[in-house]
Amino acid sequence: MDTKVAEVRADFVPAEHFLSREFLERENARLWPKVWQLACREEELATAGSFVTYDIIDETITLVRTEDQTIRAFYNVCQHRGRRLTQGCGKMKLFRCGFHGWQWNLDGSVNKVLDRENWEGCPDFTDEDLGLKPVRVATWGGFVFVTMDPDAEPLEDFLAPVPQYLDPFELSAMRYRWYVSVRLPCNWKVAVEAFNEGYHVAGTHPQLLQGQGDDSSYTETFGRHGRFWNPMPNRPFGAPSARTGLPVPDDLRPGIIDYLDIIDRQLSAIYSRRDAEAARRLMDLDPATPHMELMVSLVEFQKEAAIASGAGWPDISLQQLFEAGIDWHVFPNMVILPYPDAALAYRALPDPTDPDRCTFEIYSLERYAPGTEPPLERQYFHGSDDWRNFSEVSEILQQDFNNMGEVQRGMKSRGFCGARPNPLQESTVSNFHRSLLEFID
Repeated sequence: MDTKVAEVRADFVPAEHFLSREFLERENARLWPKVWQLACREEELATAGSFVTYDIIDETITLVRTEDQTIRAFYNVCQHRGRRLTQGCGKMKLFRCGFHGWQWNLDGSVNKVLDRENWEGCPDFTDEDLGLKPVRVATWGGFVFVTMDPDAEPLEDFLAPVPQYLDPFELSAMRYRWYVSVRLPCNWKVAVEAFNEGYHVAGTHPQLLQGQGDDSSYTETFGRHGRFWNPMPNRPFGAPSARTGLPVPDDLRPGIIDYLDIIDRQLSAIYSRRDAEAARRLMDLDPATPHMELMVSLVEFQKEAAIASGAGWPDISLQQLFEAGIDWHVFPNMVILPYPDAALAYRALPDPTDPDRCTFEIYSLERYAPGTEPPLERQYFHGSDDWRNFSEVSEILQQDFNNMGEVQRGMKSRGFCGARPNPLQESTVSNFHRSLLEFID
């Protein structure tokens, strides 16, 4: 029998949301079958026959590019005896069941039923009955989403107002720089919430304080979604955070360059290497150049470098760049950090039976000149302790991952009753959990 979940406040989230198997089962039954959720990127379905298998809880869905170049999604199950049809990703001409050899065309229609005459006279055995069962699919920003709910609102309504802020970045023009999937010893919500606020930077990433300027960020919610940004920084980019006790330097140029170099070396995402190199042109400017002029010049130098490379640059104004903020949490399990030349996206997937584990995926995206995109090579850190060696991919993300298992273990203490998010800098956390309860309560 269902029991009432504890109250969520702006400054409190009950520990059971992260630890309870009953809460996990509620999510499995009432959340994932109802929401639009990220399944893959369009470039993973580049040509006819390209497919991706998306597994969520105990459900499995295959996305495929059909002969007419549309993207279709089907429940990944043979209509004969229930065997899964695809695993992972790849290329195929037909769906084929490895059990008895039944086949389907890329559009889900029946192609072959072995010894079909043996079912002569049996009810519910028409081609329509035996076709693969479709799943709703839609795209935005180069991302492919699915929902298992035939009555769900259109994707554009579900995402609103996120596209209003992020469409100017032309995310659909970006391609994978790298892709990594890692198994983490924490609940999927712990993983998501490590990235939907910037309050953790001072404690987790102290190396960023030397040039980030004001590291205080403010969160704002938009229905189920949220962002963090810094609308009125009290220290300019390129200066050390006030938390360091260091003064604002007269020359901000070295701090800007060093910060972008750190992000390039330790994250390899959000900004492209081209962005970091272009920043060096700031040294050609007068050291006394005002901060806002430096920022305008920085973006212009980066734009010129991207255009010169053939990658192009989105039609985005400085006002749009500012209003987009730093980071968006797209409900339920996606995070996007956008920039005109590159972006970073995350997806957290629950373990279907264990609230203490999840799979976390990182997508570093970048603009490339046509034909120069690197081949997509998926890396997997799926061993029980593989996450401990993630610094070989990203030192910054290793710092984040070091927190997550300790958070999950710590929340089990008798001395802990729930998380206490900062109402100004972490309102996205409590809003996320209120939104979850709309589905599972």
